[in-house]
Amino acid sequence: MLEFDNLRLELEGYEEPVKTLRESLHIDHILVETSELEARTQEPDFWNDVDKAQQLQTKLKRLQKKVDSFNALSSDREDLLALIELGNEEEDLDTLEEVKLGVASFKEAFEKMRLETLLTGEYDRNNAILTLHAGAGGTEAQDWANMLYRMFTRWAEKAGFEVKLLDMLDGDEAGIKSASIMVIGENAYGFLRSEVGVHRLVRISPFDSNARRHTSFVSCEVMPELDDTIEITIDPSDLRVDTYRATGKGGQHINKTDSAVRLTHIPTGVVVACQSERSQIQNRETAMNMLKAKLFAIAQAAQMEKIEDLKGVQMDIAWGSQIRSYVFCPYTSVKDHRTGYETSNVDAVMDGDIDGFINAFLSGMKNEK
Repeated sequence: MLEFDNLRLELEGYEEPVKTLRESLHIDHILVETSELEARTQEPDFWNDVDKAQQLQTKLKRLQKKVDSFNALSSDREDLLALIELGNEEEDLDTLEEVKLGVASFKEAFEKMRLETLLTGEYDRNNAILTLHAGAGGTEAQDWANMLYRMFTRWAEKAGFEVKLLDMLDGDEAGIKSASIMVIGENAYGFLRSEVGVHRLVRISPFDSNARRHTSFVSCEVMPELDDTIEITIDPSDLRVDTYRATGKGGQHINKTDSAVRLTHIPTGVVVACQSERSQIQNRETAMNMLKAKLFAIAQAAQMEKIEDLKGVQMDIAWGSQIRSYVFCPYTSVKDHRTGYETSNVDAVMDGDIDGFINAFLSGMKNEK
């Protein structure tokens, strides 16, 4: 059957790309490394240093997961080729549908794994702290910030990441003035660093009785969560600590106590806030981690001139500084001004379908190297 033949040719065309992917993922090197790490876990004194042992086990699991994922991808391709041969001989239409679904799933898994090979930054594997700030546009911008908050949350959930709300400041009439979330999972920062910059919206305003077209702006800042191996010393005298009553999730308790914490680093003017936990102590700890990440970016910029790798170029939240435009009227389009990637399916984008933009950004970064 012609359809079986076309699917077979399509899968056979992946033979070399799969080999290239194996090389890009350094599978052979990882196999040697995992063997050495497994041997170390069997040593009698392995648990003498608990923290070091746990770090080693975490690394071992991460490497094993990468090998297992690649092996599963390679096996799926071989299994599909065998299924195609069987279905073609019997001209089985049910098998044809099964193969079509399998090929689509294989291609999706291949593309996801290929994309991960582009994540070569020092902190790409880390969790990400994403912060949105409404800019020019008043209530319009605050509503736009809320829409972007939902877009990033939906993307993270679909990608299998955990999302934790750290802080949110409601808008005056609608939407939000600002919000900070933690996106938890491997490569979260590597993917989301593509979103750093100003996002511009053009639409007919739902808040304008004359139904005029409005332009709104929101800035997006993305920082990697840093682990304990990176030391940032903060003098307590350089901090201003404000506590206030939290709003949002957490039940009655969270609204009856001053559990939310805002930290201001006086020398730099950096401000962070957290209200996600029920305890003021926990919120302060999380806020300190957020501050640590921001100050580290500043230190890196001063010492190594690579602020773009961590925080991105900070621009005014207004016209002319946008990295991406979302046009709802008079036509529909979402276009990234850095890569040229564009789609007319704004509904899908606002529901979290931003992988195309991330892929284009990471591919462009690789080509620049």
